[in-house]
Amino acid sequence: MKNLNTLLAGVFLAVALPFGALVLSGQSQLGGLGRAAGEEGGALFPAREPGLAIQGRAVYVSLGCVSCHTQQVRPAGQGSDLARGLGARPSVARDYALQPQVLLGERRLGPDLANYGARSSQINVETLLTDPASSGAVWHPSYRFVDAAQRTALVAYLKSLRQDYPSPEAKLKK
Repeated sequence: MKNLNTLLAGVFLAVALPFGALVLSGQSQLGGLGRAAGEEGGALFPAREPGLAIQGRAVYVSLGCVSCHTQQVRPAGQGSDLARGLGARPSVARDYALQPQVLLGERRLGPDLANYGARSSQINVETLLTDPASSGAVWHPSYRFVDAAQRTALVAYLKSLRQDYPSPEAKLKK
């Protein structure tokens, strides 16, 4: 019994030290990620979300869209996202560096939305939200009950979802 404190301290250290090392190594690798310029210079990416898109993100979460849609283009060999045209390159950690809450999704019942803003028009998004059957999305729920201001914010958020810029970690598909 007199060695119980020593034993408990040893068990605690055996668990705490590797866990701390894991957290610190992840922070040192990804914690400093921020915006980066493309290979040819120019604007920094990822772009900051406009104010209306930030409001739309809250609507996206409140409607539960994250339950059916992912926001991560999977690399080749882990799915057919690139072949299906869901993105021009796989998603990388830098794509999510500026997001306060990363919305990768729980499962993919609907299409991936990581690059949705680059592959859809404003009219298509609004039609999908108000009358999904007319746009061919039979299983998508209608959001006619959402007021116009929230719908406008949600459309702005969906249009801001773009991963069509070059990244130092992943090259664009030609």
